Amino acid sequence: MPTPTVDNAPPNLNQQRGWEIRSSDQLAVAAITALACALIVGSWVYRGGLTGRVIEIEQALPRPVTFQLDMNSAEWPEWTLLPGVGETLAKRIVQNREELGAFRSHEDLLRVSGVGPRTLDRMRPHLLSPNVAVDRPTEEVIATQ
Repeated sequence: MPTPTVDNAPPNLNQQRGWEIRSSDQLAVAAITALACALIVGSWVYRGGLTGRVIEIEQALPRPVTFQLDMNSAEWPEWTLLPGVGETLAKRIVQNREELGAFRSHEDLLRVSGVGPRTLDRMRPHLLSPNVAVDRPTEEVIATQ
């Protein structure tokens, strides 16, 4: 029967075991955490945390959003944003504009199959007057001069 051997070597104290980290590493993690917390608090103060400028979403009053569509330059996806206009009708409006020319008034939309007086009345608040030129590209402005 063999005799058991006894290891009398001193343990290696520099060897890490498991999830233990050295105290210098713990200090680095603590410093990074403190810096992150300081930046969060600083951002909160900068954005008005102490003066009450921070907006609470649950308490904010709703603000109405309005937009107006240029009838002679809008593509079909923009038309679908209007009440009563789906994808099919929007494509029909753009196709009609391309085939018969620009719309001169809101009532010109009545020439499009599927647009009746009630649909036009729902769309009218969201339509720019065709006479109004808004944000024309520079090339158009130069060409008209």
